[in-house]
Amino acid sequence: IGCHSLDGTKMVGPSFKGIWGKMEELADGSTVKVDENYIRESLMAPSAKVVKGYNPVMPPFAGQLQDSEVNAVIEFIKSVK
Repeated sequence: IGCHSLDGTKMVGPSFKGIWGKMEELADGSTVKVDENYIRESLMAPSAKVVKGYNPVMPPFAGQLQDSEVNAVIEFIKSVK
């Protein structure tokens, strides 16, 4: 709630609104499609691909989340329109 909005508002991290399937520009100038692999990597190693305009401040959740929890986050992000 304090890092990612659901309504498009820019916060510490990108908003989840309408992000699923979108191409995001990264800080290094490359782009990535917001899909299951990207979300999973963003949770486990968030500094690997940082969205342009944001600082790499998200903590890694590797070893803290079970696969079922990661899948739940992915399904939630898919649902935010």
